[in-house]
This record gives sequence, C-alpha cells and structure tokens, in this order.
Amino acid sequence: MEIEGDTFHVDAAVIGDLLKVAPAEVPELMRSAAITSICERGVDEHAGQFRLSFFYKSRRIRLSIDETGRILQRSAIDFGDRPMPKSAHAP
Repeated sequence: MEIEGDTFHVDAAVIGDLLKVAPAEVPELMRSAAITSICERGVDEHAGQFRLSFFYKSRRIRLSIDETGRILQRSAIDFGDRPMPKSAHAP
C-alpha cells in the first residue's frame, strides 16, 4: 500500500482476495465502475488514519490504514443473494 498525496495505491491482490475476484480483473472492474470505493480520513483519536471501503456486487470490504500505508485492520461482509443495503454504503 502506498500513499502519494491524495492518491492511494492498493495492491489488486489485497482487493481481489477480499472481494473474491481474480486480482487481474480488479483494474478493469474499477475502470468500469463495477468496483466502487470511498476513502475516509480519521479525526480525533483516529487522526492520521484512513478507511478505504470497496464495493462489488453484494460484498463490501474495508481497509483501515495509517499514514504510512500500513494496514491496521481489514474486514469483509457479504450479503449473499440479497442486494447490499444502502446503509452498507454509508461511512
């Protein structure tokens, strides 16, 4: 994971593994907006941290990272055959 200014570079293998897609497919899925993402900057006790959320079909993954790009926590939730609730897209 690398951070350059306001740009985050996340290894496709990390995203693919958590979203259950082949890493080679991740760039095209992002370009076509099949995989979408949100970046949130931590405040108060989370200052210096970021939360990156990625969405694909009925799956949401989150990576919490520090300002050096080190992954502090990762999580995934899969809603199966149900559509992802709107609340799952909220920060």
